[in-house]
Amino acid sequence: MTTILGISAFYHDSAAALIQDGQIIAAAQEERFSRKKHDANYPFYAVEYVLAESKKNLCDVDHIVFFEKPFLKFERLLETYLAFAPRGFKSFSMSMPIWLREKLFQKKFIFDHLKRHDKNFQDMDKIKFSEHHFSHAASAFYPSPFKEAVILTLDGVGEWATTTVAIGKENKLEMKKEIHFPHSLGLLYSAFTYYTGFKVNSGEYKVMGLAPYGRPKYKDLIIKELMDLKEDGSFKLNMKYFEYATGLTMTNKKFSNLFGQPVRDPKKELLRDFHMDIASSIQAVTEEVVLRLTKDIAKEYKIKNLCLAGGVALNCVANGKILREKTFENIWIQPASGDAGGSLGAALAYWHHELKKPRKKFEDKMKGSYLGPKFENDFIEQKLKSLKASYKKYSREETISLTAKELSNEKTVGWFQGRMEFGPRALGGRSILADPRSEKMQKQLNLKIKFRESFRPFAPSVLREDVSEWFEFNNESPYMLLVSNVKKDKQIKMNAEDEKLFGIDKLNVKRSSIPAITHVDYSARIQTVHKETNPRYYDLINEFKKNTNCPVLVNTSFNVRGEPIVCSIDDAFNCFMGTNLDILVIEDFVLFKNQQDESLIQDYKNKFELD
Repeated sequence: MTTILGISAFYHDSAAALIQDGQIIAAAQEERFSRKKHDANYPFYAVEYVLAESKKNLCDVDHIVFFEKPFLKFERLLETYLAFAPRGFKSFSMSMPIWLREKLFQKKFIFDHLKRHDKNFQDMDKIKFSEHHFSHAASAFYPSPFKEAVILTLDGVGEWATTTVAIGKENKLEMKKEIHFPHSLGLLYSAFTYYTGFKVNSGEYKVMGLAPYGRPKYKDLIIKELMDLKEDGSFKLNMKYFEYATGLTMTNKKFSNLFGQPVRDPKKELLRDFHMDIASSIQAVTEEVVLRLTKDIAKEYKIKNLCLAGGVALNCVANGKILREKTFENIWIQPASGDAGGSLGAALAYWHHELKKPRKKFEDKMKGSYLGPKFENDFIEQKLKSLKASYKKYSREETISLTAKELSNEKTVGWFQGRMEFGPRALGGRSILADPRSEKMQKQLNLKIKFRESFRPFAPSVLREDVSEWFEFNNESPYMLLVSNVKKDKQIKMNAEDEKLFGIDKLNVKRSSIPAITHVDYSARIQTVHKETNPRYYDLINEFKKNTNCPVLVNTSFNVRGEPIVCSIDDAFNCFMGTNLDILVIEDFVLFKNQQDESLIQDYKNKFELD
């Protein structure tokens, strides 16, 4: 049996993945174990976990593949600094010592880290390097259910590429086109994330959530001034407005002058209309670019299947638009589309592309993305006792029945079941659940449990067979990466008074029979739930449906703002005791907040740095 370990690290979202004979065994992000959001360090704990899951020592692993090529990245940095000289000398002088000390000698650097897992590991030749966007493309194509597909990857930047088109057939993957740094849709979106006062590489989804509150009034200005966008979706950015190539910030004064406002101080409030319109505009530009690209590659390659990966593939609104355009018959998106997924792609690329191993079955190989750790009841009980928790153990059926009943009474539930998800979305393994019919739930979850901005939308989990009855949608969306509208007959028409509202004032208007998951534009980021991949979560929603005639639950990640999603029993209990969650369900154990020792209540709100 051939075992391959994939690693991504040293930029953001470090992760490890392990495959055996092409089968995905385990994958996890380092941040879940280290409790440091977007942890970029060597993924020591993630590697420890995937090795334990596979019951292998590191010296038993046949190949170790890093997700990108450091020499190519170094070449890009040097050429960029030379091209922009003397601008950027400060940035150059700050980055060079790290490169000369660590990154240029990354093979040795990785080898030294790997030895910490197994002192018997001595073979440095086992370490191989993939290319960044090849890793992304492999992560999207090889686990997909398609025999043949066009693969589009979009992100900030890898070595040189920022956007690539590849063709996948059987076990072969061939790169066809690339757009190179500094011209990057991911970095353009991040520039606006920075400009609106959110954190780059983590706040992009806030911009996407803010967009429906505004109007895309700056869309034409962005396309005219900031970029040269061609009909086929290829583009160049006007670098006189950006600093990211060589500077220490994303944008410069010219950028601020163009839009008439300085960069927002994160400590200051969003400007009522302005920042919503900015968010709406960059979202509209992103959709325009992505739709032009997908239309062009559909016409050129005449292949009916599309795979997506790279950080921009997490833009579920744009993904939903691709689906609605029907340019491609089928779309499959890697659930860990960002750099974390590069660890899995690097391993799969080595197995199929380098070792030329065939793909045996053409089906979704991600196992619902439930690729992280799970815990047995004996261990959980031991842990709960050591935490001085008050709990009761039930049978599986009783747990589901009790939880569904409490949810229908508007209780909020921390739901910790089975294996942890790989990727940024909670999919019913490490989730906070609530009743979508409640008018107060969206505000309550944001302010009292997640401790985050009130404008942020929540996603619905819906039984696959019921999705078309509740949403304008009849596809698989197991990874919560497609947006569609709530069904017309479930919507509540806004009255003349409500129609006049703008921005955040729209938030309190009830606009459907499931208001907690209906965004201000009637959209929702849908997760379809399947009995085959998560039977317990499926049964819970089914039980809730029996009680309420509603096959939908609010599903948000089990964490507070700025905290990685919970991974361990301790994480779950701490988050439960530090927020206004009513109930915690860990496998067959149920904990009620009002039965816990009050001395265990924590001040959780300020524990994590705001994202």
